[in-house]
Amino acid sequence: MPDHDAEHIISELHAASLASLEQATTLDALEAVRVEALGRKGKLAEVSKSFGKLAPEERARVGKLLNTVKQDLEMRLEKRQDALASVARDARLESEWIDLTAPAPGVRPGSLHPITQVQRELEDLFVSLGFAIMDGPEVETEHYNFDALNIPADHPARDAQDTFWLKDGRLLRTHTSPVQLRALEKFGPPLKMIAPGRVFRNEEVDASHEHTFYQLEGMMVDRDVSVAHLLYFMKTLLSAIFHRDVTVRLRPGFFPFVEPGFELDIQCLICGGKGCPVCKHSGWVELLPCGLVNPAVLRHGGVDPEQWSGFAFGLGLTRLAMMRYGVDDIRLFAGGDLRFLRQF
Repeated sequence: MPDHDAEHIISELHAASLASLEQATTLDALEAVRVEALGRKGKLAEVSKSFGKLAPEERARVGKLLNTVKQDLEMRLEKRQDALASVARDARLESEWIDLTAPAPGVRPGSLHPITQVQRELEDLFVSLGFAIMDGPEVETEHYNFDALNIPADHPARDAQDTFWLKDGRLLRTHTSPVQLRALEKFGPPLKMIAPGRVFRNEEVDASHEHTFYQLEGMMVDRDVSVAHLLYFMKTLLSAIFHRDVTVRLRPGFFPFVEPGFELDIQCLICGGKGCPVCKHSGWVELLPCGLVNPAVLRHGGVDPEQWSGFAFGLGLTRLAMMRYGVDDIRLFAGGDLRFLRQF
């Protein structure tokens, strides 16, 4: 190939590359120009392969021209790349820019906390069954939290409730059961009531335990109340809250404030009974400690156990919400993560 032909080809490739470079409006298009002109298999590389056919003095002159063209294209490509990158950066900044001094665009739609949703559904259910909704203080006395519930100071049941004690001798209530006594003292029998609320335990926090959680206490005191009444209301409760059939079991359990006492367990809805951290790999979750009200508790409430009887139950609202929504870590409810809470 004559040297003037090589010089002509190089000049044409240079001019064509410059024209393509000016037409490139994106970084991808610019990269395509670079590959076509300067790549290992590009057009200028193809020209350099024919240098072997040139005379030595011609090869030096054409080679010098080729290097000059490469350097010019590389310099122009770099400048064009910087310009396009700057345009892209400015466009992104413009699209993402937020004026922090401007008024908010409006109130975002919110939703009730999942535990609140479950609590309100249960309140509506029990109100329809003739129960009253009652409340009590979260900072309780030892009398209402333990003594009047047949749990004296030397009773081993206190060991099962690690309590937050205050300096004045009061405590953060460990359950909502104290509301039972306060309701009996104030209203007397016959009485049907529930008491939803926040309770506190000095627990080691894990996937199924929190130091602050929610319960719903329920009690019915009337004449000739039996276990049959208890089972009816518990089955009504579970069918209403889960909107489906659930597997339950009733087994004997000791609670000082009921006699006889039962544990109503529900088959874990997270793992289907196979075992997981929520159910401590047992397949069952303790959901409803319940039983007939202990005569000693009725006496503490000023009620004659020879004339009146009743049932009581304590429901973990937080664990119930875990079962209903398939949440495998109790800590998510109090974590304050809006990404989690907005799902409900």
